[in-house]
Amino acid sequence: MALGLSLRQSNELLLAAGFAPVWSETALGAEALGPIQQALDFILAQQEPYPAVVVDRRWNLIQVNKGAVTLVEFLLGPIAPGILINLADALVAPDMLRPHLKNWPEVVNYFVRSIEGDAATDGTAETATLRDRLLSYPNVREAMAAPLNQRAGAPVLPLRFEKDRTSLQLFTTIATLGTPQDITVQELRIECFFPMDEGTRRAFKRWHRRAKEGDKDAH
Repeated sequence: MALGLSLRQSNELLLAAGFAPVWSETALGAEALGPIQQALDFILAQQEPYPAVVVDRRWNLIQVNKGAVTLVEFLLGPIAPGILINLADALVAPDMLRPHLKNWPEVVNYFVRSIEGDAATDGTAETATLRDRLLSYPNVREAMAAPLNQRAGAPVLPLRFEKDRTSLQLFTTIATLGTPQDITVQELRIECFFPMDEGTRRAFKRWHRRAKEGDKDAH
């Protein structure tokens, strides 16, 4: 830890030196991580009606709230149960979110640079594979070659979605769990999406209200 290594890297370094690993890697559904799961459930519920997701360090989707499901189904249609979703691929690939993301080149420029940073930091083949896969998608390298633009007066770069005359502008926050003592816990990321304008706020509240009314009708 003194070298700034992650728990996973610390274990790998110990193994390479012939020592037993120190840090555990517990399945998220295990009883020992029950308080962590409760905290994640609480965060996602509190974020309603706006989207929130939990991902691992390579952006594999672990958990979502209803707001996130609503957004995805609005943009892409229903997602079949059991489908494994990688949010990095969903954002960068040409046939998922890209057709509806109006500032895709800017967003991808920032996002893939962050993945490149992750790959340089953790030095694993898995993160390098994710980086290379994202860079192989059409037009990504061209987007990466463009300079990063700082728009005057814009505190964050929003995600600007458009579909069926509905425009959504969202920004995100990414949180991690403090003082982790387990690899799984350290690698969790909670991403929450917030509206940047009144139209986006109204759209999510309207969808949330309709969903609640549908739940009442079902009972």
